[in-house]
Amino acid sequence: MCNNAAMQISLSKSIAAAPDKVWAIITDLDRAGDAISGIIKTERLDDGTGFGVGTRWRETRRMFGKEATEEMEVSAFDPQRSYTVTADSHSAHYVSTWSVVPDGEGTSLSMTFAGVPQGLFGKVMAATLGRLMVGSTRKALQKDLDEIAEAVEG
Repeated sequence: MCNNAAMQISLSKSIAAAPDKVWAIITDLDRAGDAISGIIKTERLDDGTGFGVGTRWRETRRMFGKEATEEMEVSAFDPQRSYTVTADSHSAHYVSTWSVVPDGEGTSLSMTFAGVPQGLFGKVMAATLGRLMVGSTRKALQKDLDEIAEAVEG
């Protein structure tokens, strides 16, 4: 996937809901902000229907006290099981993979996030600030998983 990642984070959350309900929440771009408080808005950049390889959108989030907008694209897709999103921004290539696995009566939702610095500026930033960002990013991603669980279970 992302060898030489300056940042790699893996998280999971047990959710007391069926996998299809979890899948529906994590693939609903139009209502992403309803489930995840950090998402301010999403804007589809494709034909506006469905979700799969090639789905593109612009997502605005509140991160580290500021608004940040990134263009994202689904690069891999296994229906009802997993998908991978890529983005290039701020001198880095980002890869996020979401996986939904049945777990008894519920679901295990897993997310991996990797950031690979690009170019000299990105490598310098990763070397100087990379470790500081890991803890904050992990905390923000865990909050996303917790809020998705609340949205599905509630």
